[in-house]
Amino acid sequence: MANAMKIAIVDDEKDMRQSISQWLALSGYDTETFASGEEALGALGPDYPGVVITDIKMPGMDGIQLLRKLMGQDSALPVIMITGHGDVPMAVEAMRIGAFDFLEKPFNPDRMSELAKKATNARRLTLDNRALRSELAGGEQIMNKFIGDSPAMHRLREDILDLGQADGHVLIEGETGTGKTLVAHALHAVGARAGKKFVLVSCAAHDEDALMRRLFGPMLPDDMRLPAIEEARGGTLVLEDIEALSDASQARLLSVINDQGTPSETRIVAICNLQDEGRTCETALRSDLYYRLAALKITVPPLRGRGEDILTLFTRFTEQFADEYGCEAPHVSAQEAAQLLQAPWPGNVRQLINLAERAVLQSRRGQGTIASLLMNDHDQMQPVMTTEGKPLKEYVEAFERMLIDNTMRRHKGAISAVMEELCLPRRTLNEKMTKYGLQRADYR
Repeated sequence: MANAMKIAIVDDEKDMRQSISQWLALSGYDTETFASGEEALGALGPDYPGVVITDIKMPGMDGIQLLRKLMGQDSALPVIMITGHGDVPMAVEAMRIGAFDFLEKPFNPDRMSELAKKATNARRLTLDNRALRSELAGGEQIMNKFIGDSPAMHRLREDILDLGQADGHVLIEGETGTGKTLVAHALHAVGARAGKKFVLVSCAAHDEDALMRRLFGPMLPDDMRLPAIEEARGGTLVLEDIEALSDASQARLLSVINDQGTPSETRIVAICNLQDEGRTCETALRSDLYYRLAALKITVPPLRGRGEDILTLFTRFTEQFADEYGCEAPHVSAQEAAQLLQAPWPGNVRQLINLAERAVLQSRRGQGTIASLLMNDHDQMQPVMTTEGKPLKEYVEAFERMLIDNTMRRHKGAISAVMEELCLPRRTLNEKMTKYGLQRADYR
């Protein structure tokens, strides 16, 4: 509805401001007027729930200067410029800076209403997407599973939200155990296809004939399923281990994609598992298929590049297994926290989950240490050290945050109990919780 969006009118001529305001108000818009660019700039924030119509020629801050300022604080804000006769070069400059469109005086009111409608529709879509991004990035629905505050995880969540709203085919790359299939589920869940079919096929789990039948048909008489490409129609088809496709399968898949024309019918999300083998999906696939699938691409970060997320994840996993086995989660010493942070994690999150379960089981038996598990893990990870060292301060802070987080969870946010266990005065505890982004409400 038009009245759900505001229109800010900026013009130093009172009669012009009122004329535009009255016309747009009759069209159902909520208008507000400003006599100068300075006045408007003070009232229009980055998430302004509407659009701006401004004259170019004004005393003081002119329309071009105002446009630059507005684009600096919110580049997606639609700004419609009003130009006088002969101001075409200025209008071109405005469009280059980021103006939505321009009106040349004397303008047709119907043309103004038409532009206002387009601009408000665009703004509404932008704000809706931002609201969705904020809701999902805050940890709701499937995005809850993408735990971590590292820059790498922030980027991954942003990529999922961006590409989830897009409609092209997607290629997901990353080392084994990083969660690539979970990313594929999330891309489907946050996009317009969320209510449609989600079909997953492992290309490495079938021989050539069985895979061709599963993907393209015809199915065997006793198999009641449709071929995957038809079963996923209108939804998402996820192809795990895309690098396992034979030349013939690749050619057939490319033909289907070309016949489809656009991903609007079936979106293909391809998962490649070659990164940790020193090969690439680009070299494993024929180039024309690769570039069709990799129009959009996500690289899932390895665990060793996620910093103190390792401790956060380890704590979550040990708590889950402790609940499952009916025992206490193991205590993590400062030395063990440092070793967890330094480990190379060739198996990534999957390896961390396995380690957490074994840590809980041996803790329940009252024997062993986390350090011993690490030293005996995949390929005898010795020394337990990544190629990039970290300042001591980072290890100390990561351990301190984990210790406070674990204690807050154990006492369900009871500050007095946490103060007593950690021997911290309230002010110090509050300062450290603020420093590490920990909030009492999250533990109640």
